[in-house]
Formats: sequence, structure tokens, C-alpha cells
Amino acid sequence: MTATKAMNKLGTTAGLEHYQMLVDGVWRDSSEKATFDSINPATSQPWARVPVASEQDIGDAVQAARRAFETGPWAASSPLQRATLLRKLGDLISDNAGELARIQVLENGRLIREVSGRARALANHAYFFAGVAESPTGETLASSVPNMQVFTVREPIGVVAAITPWNSPLTLLLWKLCPALAAGNTVVVKPSEITPVSTLVLAGLFSEAGFPDGVVNVVTGAGSVGATLAAHPGVDKIAFTGSTAVGKKIARTAADRLARVSLELGGKSPNIVFPDADLTSAVNGVVGGIFTATGQTCMAGSRVLVHTDIYDEFCDALIARTERVKIGDPMDPDTEMGTMACRAQYDRVLHYIEVAKEDGARLATGGDRPEAPEFVGGLYIRPTVFTDVDNHMRIAREEVFGPVAVAIRFSDEDDAVAIANDTRFGLAAGVWTNDLAKAHRMVRRLRAGTVWVNNYRRTNHVAPFGGFKESGIGRENGFHAIEEYTEVKTVWIDTGNQITDPFSRP
Repeated sequence: MTATKAMNKLGTTAGLEHYQMLVDGVWRDSSEKATFDSINPATSQPWARVPVASEQDIGDAVQAARRAFETGPWAASSPLQRATLLRKLGDLISDNAGELARIQVLENGRLIREVSGRARALANHAYFFAGVAESPTGETLASSVPNMQVFTVREPIGVVAAITPWNSPLTLLLWKLCPALAAGNTVVVKPSEITPVSTLVLAGLFSEAGFPDGVVNVVTGAGSVGATLAAHPGVDKIAFTGSTAVGKKIARTAADRLARVSLELGGKSPNIVFPDADLTSAVNGVVGGIFTATGQTCMAGSRVLVHTDIYDEFCDALIARTERVKIGDPMDPDTEMGTMACRAQYDRVLHYIEVAKEDGARLATGGDRPEAPEFVGGLYIRPTVFTDVDNHMRIAREEVFGPVAVAIRFSDEDDAVAIANDTRFGLAAGVWTNDLAKAHRMVRRLRAGTVWVNNYRRTNHVAPFGGFKESGIGRENGFHAIEEYTEVKTVWIDTGNQITDPFSRP
């Protein structure tokens, strides 16, 4: 990275790495000089210091994005030029994947074995949307009106506010940035206060790739910074990933000025196991579906629906495999489950475990923190399985966002569908069966944005992702994503040039 454009790390003081925000191509501190610390959840110790954006900083970032959108080289950029920059970005992400992975582990406790592969795969998002930038997106329409040629074009919306979560900070950021930039928008990013540094380091790569000043800006701070950004009248579109409760607030804010929104929100996803499934594969899929990322994913398969004929057998196998999950240092490549990302989430999960006990669910394994000396100071919770759960219990209805699986009985397909769909969420679902006809029936009946059959948690840059019901609005990834960052303009051209009656309208 070049020192003038891409380097935002100021140095290290008292063991803390110091970082700045990016506004209009310049790294800067908060105008009010306020800062906050990033905490390593494996040690509960601060490791980095980051600015708290003021209202002035946020306004400056939005204005910079507006200038870049309306004037200068980005406003006049061609699809080829945007594609070229995205490909350069992809190359830089590949070159820096190791550092991007390391920082994410320090910020949120995700396993190095998980984020290393995901960091390398980030480049594919840039490459894919470079191709999308050069793909035709308009339509030529067969109009019934004589002498009229009618076609549509897609144009960028304008200034996009990208507000991102802490569980997969870079993946979920690029799900927004790449299509937004491919379409020609400019962006102001507000990362979670739990994981700001990885976003700031990634922002340096945009500068190094050659994106003009003001095209990508980053402001940091707590939820109030995101709220101020979302409410700014200069923001044309808000792209948010996070809780359903916050998503609803953002939608209300956007409604006041009819700003465009896309919302990828919470889930309480069913993972449905039929008697004819390969039970070993299903157990492994369920374990990965809920305990990957310590359960801190919106798509987590937290409700395990098991046919009554195999319920006891399956639960015994699930409990046994859960008790073999290796908890440990997120930097250890042999670790299978790391820490909670922050103290608030740690406390929230332990609270829900107590609620489940009070409601009558049977704690089959886990439910507390490991007591070995190596876990002291870290935000560790043992992987947890509850059995004898009714779908009306709070533990089965509310998003816990932690390593807690609940096992629920069902009797037949109709019962499984009824239980699976009896939720305000609709993000994802899994089906485990070797009956192809049954799989197709279940896919059609489940009210979820993604359905996996005999696998779980697969995503890819080519496949749209998003939810039904209170799990969100819009889709990320794939060609559908470009629709979220463009407006459709219809063009009518009169090829006859003969207006004889000013009031005629065929």
C-alpha cells in the first residue's frame, strides 16, 4: 500500500494499534477527537483504537460521495473502467487475504480456519461484479404503439449508505460494495463498532486499486453513527445487514424521504431431518449449520426438526458430536468453535439459555462456559443442545445468535412444514432426505429465501441471498443484486416524427 493513499494505521501506542477513517480519499481522525477501542473477544483486552465519527464527519463523507457521483472521473466512468477497477481490487484482496483474515479473528473471534478461506474468496465477488458491470442490463420492448421504439436502461441510484454487521464484516460488506460500484454508485460505509478495523484496512485497498476520491468512504462508531448516516438527506439508498429490530428502524427512517432500502435481517431457520436421510451426514450438517461461527450467523440452523421415528437416535448422535466440538483459540487452525464476538452477545446467549430452562426445555449438553484455565478472560460458551422443545417456546421463536440448537419433533411432511413456517422469519431452511420427490415438495412449501437439501450454509457470489417475511427486503449476490443498486428508466423514441394532433394518444 502507498503511504499517502492507502495507509490508515498511525502506529502503536501502549499496545493499541491506531486507525483513521476514510473521507474523500483522506485518512482522518474524528473532528471531535473521540475514539473507542476494539476488543479481542478471546482475551477481553483492547487491541486497536478507532475514531468516533461526528455529525460533521458523516456529513463530509456523504458530501464527498455526492460530489464523486455527480462530477469528476467516477461520474463519467464507463462500465469498462469500473470493471477494471474492480478486477484490480480483487487482485489486491488476494494479495492481502492473510492480513484481512488475521484482523477479523482479532475483532470478532471467528476461527482462522473459517476466515482464511473466506478472505481469499472475497476476491471472487470483485471479479464477478466486474463482469456484471460490463453486462447489458436494459431491455428492448415490443411496443404496440406505431412508430415508437421503446427501451429501458438501468442507472445508478446515487449515494449508498452501507451499514454492516460484526459477524462477517468483510463478506457482507463486499456483498454491498461490489454491486453498488459496478452499477456506478458511490458509497459511505459504516461498519459495526465491534469490527471496524477490517473494514478500514479493506478501504485502503480501494484507494490502492485506483478508485477516485469520494467513491468509497468509511465512518466509524456505534449505532448512533449509523442512525445519523441513514437519516442523512443526501443518502439515496441504505443497504443494511443486522437485526430485524434495527432493520425496521432503518426502514422507517428511509420511508420519510422514500430512500431505497435493502435489508438482510434475522432468522430462526429450520433444519429438517427425515427418517430416510443419511443420519451421519445430517448430524454433521446440523452441527456445522448451528455451531459454525459460534452460532453467530443469520442463517444458523437453530431449529432442528426431527421426525419422531428417529428423534431419540438422532438426538443422541447430535449430542455426542456436539460434545466432541473442539473449543479453543480462534487462531489455532485445529479449533472448531471460538468465542462470542462481544460481551453483550455473550450475556444475551447465557440469558436465553436460562429462559429455555425456565420454559421447560431439557438441557442435553452445554449451556455454560468452559472452565479450563485457557478459557479465562475469553467470551467462550460451550455448544448447547436443548431437546423436548416446543415450537412456541421463546428459545424456538426468538433469534439467539449463538451456539444453541433446539430439537423439535415432527410427525410427517405437513407437520414439518407447519412447524418450519410457524415463525416471523424466513431467511433459510435445510432439508435432509434421500427421497428426491419429497425434497422437491419441501422446497416448494418452505417459506424461506434459501433452501438447502442435504447440505447447509452454502453461499456463493452467483447465487442470490435474502429472506422472506421479517428476514428482509431485497437480494444480495448474483445478477439480482445489481437490481438493488439501480433505477429503471424507460425511453420512448418517435421514429415517425409526425405529430398531427396534439391531443391524440394511441
